[in-house]
Amino acid sequence: MKSVLLATLLSSLAFGQVAFGQSERWIPTWTASPQAPRSLGPARAGAFTGAFNDQTVRMTVHTSIGGHRVRIELSNAYGPKPLMVGAAHIALRVKDSSINPDSDRPLTFNGKPSCSIPVGAFMISDPVNLNVPSQGDLAVSVYVPGDTGIATTHSVGLHTTWISKTGDVTGKPEITDAMTTQSWYWLSSIEVTAPASASSVVTFGDSITDGTRSTPNTDGSWPAFLAARLQSNPATSRISVLNQGISANRVLQDGFGVSALARLDRDVLSQPGVKWMTILEGINDIGAGIGPDFVFTPNAKLPASDIVTADQLIGAYKQIIERAHEHGIKVYGSPLMPFEGAAYYSEPGNVTRQAVNQWIRTGGAFDALIDFDAITRDPANPNKMKPEFDSGDHLHPNNTGYKAMAGAIDLSLFSDAGNKAAKKALKPQKKH
Repeated sequence: MKSVLLATLLSSLAFGQVAFGQSERWIPTWTASPQAPRSLGPARAGAFTGAFNDQTVRMTVHTSIGGHRVRIELSNAYGPKPLMVGAAHIALRVKDSSINPDSDRPLTFNGKPSCSIPVGAFMISDPVNLNVPSQGDLAVSVYVPGDTGIATTHSVGLHTTWISKTGDVTGKPEITDAMTTQSWYWLSSIEVTAPASASSVVTFGDSITDGTRSTPNTDGSWPAFLAARLQSNPATSRISVLNQGISANRVLQDGFGVSALARLDRDVLSQPGVKWMTILEGINDIGAGIGPDFVFTPNAKLPASDIVTADQLIGAYKQIIERAHEHGIKVYGSPLMPFEGAAYYSEPGNVTRQAVNQWIRTGGAFDALIDFDAITRDPANPNKMKPEFDSGDHLHPNNTGYKAMAGAIDLSLFSDAGNKAAKKALKPQKKH
């Protein structure tokens, strides 16, 4: 009789676990697009080289949605050799490099505390129980016991990363006497358990989406402001925001990070739970051309073969839209923002921008329009950014500008009713 009761109990428990699992799903609460390190000039004496050996790297990330279980993804996409991870921990961050010791969780990979990640590969940790807050800070600490070579990175992290001088200090409440950077290393995603109805929006773009020139450690990018708005609205609180911007990225050609066309599958289509994506990218193609090197000289005379055309960019946008639609993802496009006064501004480039923007607004290809150009341009000179939004380089907004961009987004775009209304508004008008 006891064995029958035990079997019944075990069966009930198993059923409960299945039912519980069916009511939840893994959703990224944070992402960063992996990049190959690229030098921005001669190394300064004592500057960090981007390679590690017998060191712990503690990184700060800011979540969008919360969950009660968590796992991380590490990338060796651009490493020169297999990446040996000696230990990894995740915890709630308190301040600077300090963590809440009660929240510290050692991570395992296939049940083991260490792992080797092949060149070009990603690896997901085993999940751990941790109450991850929405709009909260996590600290992820990774110890590498040997020489990593130049590490896969995300250069514009805009959050302080602490690097120990030596040894495994992944479980320490604080990392003292450490070097610091504002880049992330190897960490490409943090996923949490969320209700089955949860979903994601990927913000796909270049430095303006990455948050360049926003104030570090303030979560001042427009995707971060959008995530805060979504979380404060009960109707959208189950939507995570995945920032897949790369500073100096281009649509047609590799720059600082592979091109938007080349990374679409990795950074958007393969992300769990994605229902929407935004795209704001192309100004680097126009300003810097499509050759192998960037040109930052005002009114630069690019070789004819390196001058991007509006038709080339439009063709690329069509490819992105088509491929996203094949995966059931709605694509929200934005006209390119004003850039007069920027280092690579030119009059012909601005003509190309205006032609691209005309197609984005009237072509009917996008599922909806988020007009960041209209939000940020100066009414007195629409080719320039509003002075109160300009970070000073006439290309990137400041925190105020990024907040205005996020604040102007209609949150109903992330509902079925809003999708239908937006698509209807974007349909090309019939000529009579």
